[in-house]
Amino acid sequence: MSISDMMSGLMLVFLFIAISFMIEVEKEKQGMKDIAISYRDTKANLNEALYSEFENDLEAWGATITQENSITFNSPEVLFEVSKSNIKNDFKTILEEFFVRYVKVLTSKEYKDEIKELRVEGHTSDKWGNILSEKEIYLKNMQLSQSRAYEVLSYCYSLEDETIKENRTWLEKHFRANGMAFSKLKKNDKARRVEFSIQMKSEDKVYEILK
Repeated sequence: MSISDMMSGLMLVFLFIAISFMIEVEKEKQGMKDIAISYRDTKANLNEALYSEFENDLEAWGATITQENSITFNSPEVLFEVSKSNIKNDFKTILEEFFVRYVKVLTSKEYKDEIKELRVEGHTSDKWGNILSEKEIYLKNMQLSQSRAYEVLSYCYSLEDETIKENRTWLEKHFRANGMAFSKLKKNDKARRVEFSIQMKSEDKVYEILK
């Protein structure tokens, strides 16, 4: 075999390797694109489902739904007494009306296996009576927000409704309570609020792609 034949053979080998590599890269790019599209579509469809379910109740509840699928209850005078974590009766009534329908949407076949975490967050103001120490204010509000989040989770989880009973195992795996204190502070009374948020399983994959 001549040197020219050997060189031609090597060039063909390198060409096949390059083509194979390019094909794999394109497959990986398409896979990433498919994950991102799936996440976008699922998130948008869930948002539409939540609006469809609750749009007629939001004003009466003092609640809002964001494009990120967070549902926030924004009327502090309805939720809790100042500096306390006991749920007011009016908010209990709202939670009874809201949470059962919320779980029905989230555990429908379209979304149940797509949800990584359902989170209830307690948020507070950045004030605490006459206490002036920044450290004390933070710790008091963190303790309060965590206690409020837990009380909401406990009340919702314990509802004696068939939908909740049927999905208690799912809730145990996915439902979490977090105290946020004033880490996501909003102006005026909107600082004191309760927020339900959802993390999708595909979010982690999308974040990995973006790294």
